[in-house]
Amino acid sequence: MLEIRSNGTLSATGKTLTGYAAVFNSEAVLGDFSEVIRQGAFAKSLATGSNIRALYQHQGDALLGTTRGGTLQLREDAKGLAFELALPDTSHGKDLAILVGRGDVAGCSFGFRVAPGGDRWEQRGATLVRELIDVELVEITLTSDPAYQDTTVAMRSRSANVCTDSRRLWIETC
Repeated sequence: MLEIRSNGTLSATGKTLTGYAAVFNSEAVLGDFSEVIRQGAFAKSLATGSNIRALYQHQGDALLGTTRGGTLQLREDAKGLAFELALPDTSHGKDLAILVGRGDVAGCSFGFRVAPGGDRWEQRGATLVRELIDVELVEITLTSDPAYQDTTVAMRSRSANVCTDSRRLWIETC
């Protein structure tokens, strides 16, 4: 089962988007449970060299780039899952550049499958908490309605200026 989580904030200048598709140790309330992404959760996915896609709003026909094509670069750092995306000269790419620049699209999401033993559940008082410790990353997505509040996206031509904007909680599970 593919799970989708939305996050954060985007900014725009130029033809390259940069930011964080996921932020470590940031708790998101997802209905009847909370979820936290732990550092290293994406490490195995990134090391395998599998083709990870960048999409707009989780739509397969709104492809923006891929790791295999070299138009999407992903890396884990101390903060989270950082990305750099060279926008395509397509209607989706052009529209997204405008929407990010205006602040209408200001968040990120990611689609994943949990590897066996890749999550840990714990009851903390009245709250059930899920920790993601090892996931198979399938996609990152640029979205106007993120679940995690701490992700960022910036559009840049010269410098990587990051603009933050809180968005409401969103989750979709496929």
